[in-house]
Amino acid sequence: ALIQGVVNTFVVFFAKLFGILVDRVLLKNDGRNGPGIGSFVAEIAAQVVLGILASIVVRWFSRQREFRADAGGASLAGRQKMIAALERLKANHEQAAAMPQNMSAMAISSGGGFSRLFMTHPPLDERIEALRSGR
Repeated sequence: ALIQGVVNTFVVFFAKLFGILVDRVLLKNDGRNGPGIGSFVAEIAAQVVLGILASIVVRWFSRQREFRADAGGASLAGRQKMIAALERLKANHEQAAAMPQNMSAMAISSGGGFSRLFMTHPPLDERIEALRSGR
C-alpha cells in the first residue's frame, strides 16, 4: 500500500509536468488563460501510460515480498513443510485447470509472457525452486 501510494504520487506529478510541457512548448500556450485542452489530454495520456508502468513496478515488489514470505514461512515451519504446502497448492491449481469454463474466473491463473509482468504472485514452480535452492 505504501509503495503504491508513493508510485502513484510520482505518476500524478510527472503526468502533470508532461501536460504543462506539451501545452507550453508544443502547443505554444502562454498560460495566461490557464492550461489549454492540450494540457489535459496530454496529462490523461501520461497518467494512463505511467500508471501501467507503475503497476508493473508495484507488482514486481509484490512478487519479491512473496518470496520473502515463503522464506519466512520456511524458517518458522521448516523448509520441507513449506515446499510440501506449495506443492499441495500446485496440485490443487492443476485440478482447477479442469474446471468448467463458467467457473474458471474463480481459479488461480498463472499466465505467461507479457502477463507475467502483471502477476502479484510468482508462479508456484518458481517459489518451490527458490525454497529448494535456498534463495
